[in-house]
Amino acid sequence: MTIHRLVLAGLLACPAGLLPTLPAAAQGAKPPAQITVTNMRSVPLTLFEIATGGDQPRLVGKIAKPLAPGKSIAVKLNKPAGCSYFVLARFDDAVETDAEGMDLCKDKVIRLTE
Repeated sequence: MTIHRLVLAGLLACPAGLLPTLPAAAQGAKPPAQITVTNMRSVPLTLFEIATGGDQPRLVGKIAKPLAPGKSIAVKLNKPAGCSYFVLARFDDAVETDAEGMDLCKDKVIRLTE
């Protein structure tokens, strides 16, 4: 499975699952109020969670119900802090992927693909 992150320069493909990105280039970058998740796989996305990093992670966003193939959803972030987050995605076919250190200040669109 691959996650694609839409960035200003274009589409950045990351093979073999979610991969962490470099820290936000601009100091003082603010986390977004929401991100967009697109399920480009052929099976429903059953779990998607975003949590803060560190020793005491805090859940800041999740999907409430399964996301059908080809559909997108805006995921609101509850009291986001900083730019670096842990992201977990699980699909109906038991495929699961995660990433630590995803820069949501930079990557506000997450596309989940095969």
